[in-house]
Amino acid sequence: MSETAQVTTALRSPGRIYLDKQSPAAYQALVKAADTVRTTATDAGLDRILVELVNLRVSQLNGCAYCLDVHTRAALRAGETTRRLGVLAAWRDTEVFTARERAALALAEATTHPTDALAQEQAYTEAREALSDDELSAVAWVAITINAFNRLSILSKHPVRGIPSR
Repeated sequence: MSETAQVTTALRSPGRIYLDKQSPAAYQALVKAADTVRTTATDAGLDRILVELVNLRVSQLNGCAYCLDVHTRAALRAGETTRRLGVLAAWRDTEVFTARERAALALAEATTHPTDALAQEQAYTEAREALSDDELSAVAWVAITINAFNRLSILSKHPVRGIPSR
């Protein structure tokens, strides 16, 4: 069996469980935490687009197809443009994101990959300059929360369903 066929078979494995369905109380606790983080972000003055940019960038780094699908649609509903979404993976090489958004994205990346101490310190310093204390905290919590959902969806292999005929 080819490697591609093995991966396809693994994706459809009947032995795969959805962790959220198997342990609904734990999943509901995560959802409740996400609701609290969403309120924290709103109270800190973060707009929905910035929150979705953080969700998307973290999901890109983690390779979570399910969360990328969910949060791309949420970003578009919030008014984000397809142009900015299209270059989000290379945000450092563009001029389409504000200093505040760039600081939030750098902090989200440092939260997702904390092993690079120098990059984390630089991202934190930039975030301190561009974000208020409440905003910085809210961005970090958004990144922490989406990281948890990414891991849940990746391990559960939550599907991204096809689009009905156009």
